[in-house]
Amino acid sequence: MLWADVVRSITDATGIRFQLQDVAPVSGGGINTAFYLNGRRTTGETVRYFVKCNRVGLLDMFVAEADGLRELGEAGAIRVPSPVCHGACGGQVWLITEYIDFTAPGVSSHARLGEQLARQHRSSADRFGWRRNNTIGSNEQLNTWTDSWIRFFRDQRLGFQLDLAAQRGFTGSLQDKGQHLQADLAAFFSGYSPQPSLLHGDLWRGNRGFDRAGDPVIFDPAVYYGDREADIAMTELFGGFDAGFYAAYREAWPLDDAYYVRKILYNLYHILNHANLFGGGYARQAESMMDHLLAEC
Repeated sequence: MLWADVVRSITDATGIRFQLQDVAPVSGGGINTAFYLNGRRTTGETVRYFVKCNRVGLLDMFVAEADGLRELGEAGAIRVPSPVCHGACGGQVWLITEYIDFTAPGVSSHARLGEQLARQHRSSADRFGWRRNNTIGSNEQLNTWTDSWIRFFRDQRLGFQLDLAAQRGFTGSLQDKGQHLQADLAAFFSGYSPQPSLLHGDLWRGNRGFDRAGDPVIFDPAVYYGDREADIAMTELFGGFDAGFYAAYREAWPLDDAYYVRKILYNLYHILNHANLFGGGYARQAESMMDHLLAEC
């Protein structure tokens, strides 16, 4: 049974026997099913874990996510849930992480997130990409190390999603506009040369929270090293972050004046990904974003 194997994997990973008492489902996820595990260790203490499950064949998605959490954790800027273990049983795979008790943010919590994200973005690399591919949602995200940010974003972000869109039937004007945008991509980087920053990669408001101390926590990453503006742009999708977050980030590390255009470019990647995951309404939104960007070239 799944839970017996999960308990064994926790025991093996921690070196302390875990006795499961109950399992509580967690709502809100669109890609995985999630649960809280409540139990005790043989040392006598109560403990909770967070577990995400999906179908067999997607274990590498969870392995990459655990690697991303470790990468973010090693930066020492923003709290992330510590990965515990991952595994497979029958028709399911799972990822288990530290349980964090989330609560409402305090007065300064949003500003702390802005300051800490700027600190995370100071963690850099020699090139753009990462040591492995991972996923954005459940779609593959390519991260082959590349010296040029323009080439990286053109080929491994826009190009990959456009190719995937073509395979899923989104052809015609979406592809024509996408190809024109790829050809003119350098126009958006005149006088601007980003450094490779450690990115969360999927930083919308649903992937951040605040612990009982009011400290920020980020999770569900799609880690790579890229232009820090891509993370900030993603925070503006799907509801946006608190004004205190943006003020604190800009105070810690001001943004370039042309960010207001490039944020549309960076969010186009996520909207194309949503079209490939969820359907045509996002494809129409992607075309509208392309029209805006091509008018700026």
